[in-house]
Amino acid sequence: MISTLRNAWKIPEMRKRIIFTLLMLLVIRLGSSIPVPYMDKEVISQIFKSGEGGLLQFLDLISGGTLSNFSIFALSIYPYITSSIIIQLLTIAIPKLEELAKEGEEGRKKINRYTRYAAIILAVIQAVGTTFGLFKNAIVADSSIQSAVVIISLVAGTTFLMWVGNLITERGIGNGISLIIFIGIVSGLPSTIIYYVQLALLGVENVFKLILLAVVAVLIVAVVVGLQEGERRIPVQYAKRVVGRKMYGGQSTHIPLKVSMSGVIPVIFSTSLLAFPQTIALFFTGRIPDWIVKYLTVQGSVGVWVYSILNVMLIMFFTYFYTAVQFNTVEYAKNLQQYGGFIPGIRPGRPTSDYLNKVITRLTFVGGLSLALIASLPIILSHIFKLNINFGGTAVIIVVGVALETVKQIESEMLMRNYKGFLK
Repeated sequence: MISTLRNAWKIPEMRKRIIFTLLMLLVIRLGSSIPVPYMDKEVISQIFKSGEGGLLQFLDLISGGTLSNFSIFALSIYPYITSSIIIQLLTIAIPKLEELAKEGEEGRKKINRYTRYAAIILAVIQAVGTTFGLFKNAIVADSSIQSAVVIISLVAGTTFLMWVGNLITERGIGNGISLIIFIGIVSGLPSTIIYYVQLALLGVENVFKLILLAVVAVLIVAVVVGLQEGERRIPVQYAKRVVGRKMYGGQSTHIPLKVSMSGVIPVIFSTSLLAFPQTIALFFTGRIPDWIVKYLTVQGSVGVWVYSILNVMLIMFFTYFYTAVQFNTVEYAKNLQQYGGFIPGIRPGRPTSDYLNKVITRLTFVGGLSLALIASLPIILSHIFKLNINFGGTAVIIVVGVALETVKQIESEMLMRNYKGFLK
């Protein structure tokens, strides 16, 4: 990874894109310190100290501390993520959206536009719920205009993050939205580590428990890297064919099928959906009801198991869903047959499609179940050892996954430039 970044820095165009990405992330961190007007930060701090479940701490962690500061980026990028979930599920149910998805680049642009519009609507709803529900006691606005300024500031912050995310994707390195989540989580990691080291030095926490969780975190990183890099290679043979006076084909290659095609998306979506009941309760009542804490959160004696089971099911669902969207076995088999390719021992056409579908189904099951277990294991261990650790498997998976995807994109960009130089 370090050698890849070093080599990319030597290429002027790549260096400009890396610098642009770093500057945009710096702008986001600076914006995280700009407070929303007409809000009492002392009251907000007291709400966090009262500990309304672990949801607030977790949301604050993955947003990079913007919620506890109630900055203009307090809503973070999550209205856009929720909107993406809704639009992509509707793509299956609504034929019009399905047609747009198949239209190529123009269709994707229209779907992205709908996603942004829906995200702004959700941001308005979430801003109203957060301000007048969760933090209603912190409002010091004396007029409706001042209250409107609070809502507009929060919605503008989310809209700005969407714009910056798209800019990073187009002009920088990596997926902008994923990098915004990444920088939010990473920014809170040093303070979290220092906090628990201090607790261990003071004798408040058992050192061996913290060492065990640190070992689990390292193992999670290793497994996530293995999942992201692991692939099943399906051999493909191309038949020889004569076109004019030239002979084409006859070479052997392979189809690289990733163990985890969907990356970290299932984990992000699952986390967003599982936080929904608690978020709605906080918006309308300002507190989480006891029955939700008991049965639907990781703080409850029953909830930690219910939450873990639902987390596994949702991650598995979104893993299969995204794999099906990204890899259409029927279309792939048709294209393979059209260009004279075949899998040794498998007839072209429908048998090839069925074979690929069987392989993909097994790989997706292994990848999805592994992601689900990794995301749930730290939650269960924290419950058993009575440790309130928000930086769990979900955050580690997101951080490692985004880092690997970004490095891979840098490598592919460098490879394309090398080919261009060779052609010249």
